[in-house]
Amino acid sequence: MSSTDAQKEKTAAALSSVIAAIGLTTFKIIVGVLTNSLGILAEAAHSGLDLAAAAMTFFAVRVADKPADKEHPFGHGKVESISALFETLLLLATSAWIIYEAYHRLMATEVHVEISIWSFIVMGTSIVIDVTRSRMLMKAAKKHNSQALEADALHFSTDVWSSSVVILGLIGVWMLKWFPSLVWLEKADAVAALVVAVIVIFVSGELGVRSIQSLLDAAPKNGEEKKIVETVNALKEVNDVHAVRIRPSGAGWFVDMHVTMNGNLTVAESHAVTEKIETIVSGILPKSDVTVHVEPLDVPKEPKAKRKSPRGR
Repeated sequence: MSSTDAQKEKTAAALSSVIAAIGLTTFKIIVGVLTNSLGILAEAAHSGLDLAAAAMTFFAVRVADKPADKEHPFGHGKVESISALFETLLLLATSAWIIYEAYHRLMATEVHVEISIWSFIVMGTSIVIDVTRSRMLMKAAKKHNSQALEADALHFSTDVWSSSVVILGLIGVWMLKWFPSLVWLEKADAVAALVVAVIVIFVSGELGVRSIQSLLDAAPKNGEEKKIVETVNALKEVNDVHAVRIRPSGAGWFVDMHVTMNGNLTVAESHAVTEKIETIVSGILPKSDVTVHVEPLDVPKEPKAKRKSPRGR
């Protein structure tokens, strides 16, 4: 697939996420206000920030694939990591608001939540859309190694769990009509909102750590460096591989290493070996920009005693 086709596919995935977020946010706000359900309103706020995050992701995937230029010689890939970090901050802000409102409702003597069929329809619709959207985004993220799309997919997959929790809270309040002695059920909606907040905080923490690690150029943790060293070392022309450094940048990687080879090889022969190495690395880490520094091995050195002085003595 060409870079242009990949860009179009990533952009289409991000745009569909934006459209879905707009619909869900609007739907949840309307039903939440009409039913006075904090659980649904919490989900509406969550979806509202989902919309902002989806918009940021849409922007990020369009910018990240721009080629390197004079001002950005290493490309624009870090924009995806910044987008993921932005999503983390939005999620934490959502959690703070949900916890604040849930606490006040738990402390209130009486809070009336109107349960209707629309309460369950909006949350059921949310689950169906979020499952579909999350799978689509994750598929695109894995195919194109996009951190921004992966963050978006992880974000929306948690919406499935939080929406399920809200439905349980609504069922608890609804059951109060049939079991009036279970007074504690009237707080089920607020408790469900708190569970949503905990889920969001957990996901935010994981997402935030990964984003920061990427921005700090943390090396991959799936054994790629070891595999590169072992595979390059297996080349008959290579004596040693060391000083391997790998850092992520959006969907790609920057890899540089030092290799020791026979010092009697010609420049052309050494260059041919480095091209083999670049092919090997690209097979392990697709979309890699590889730099190989060649060091000579066992280059004969003239003894100091036999060297001529600058004056020819």
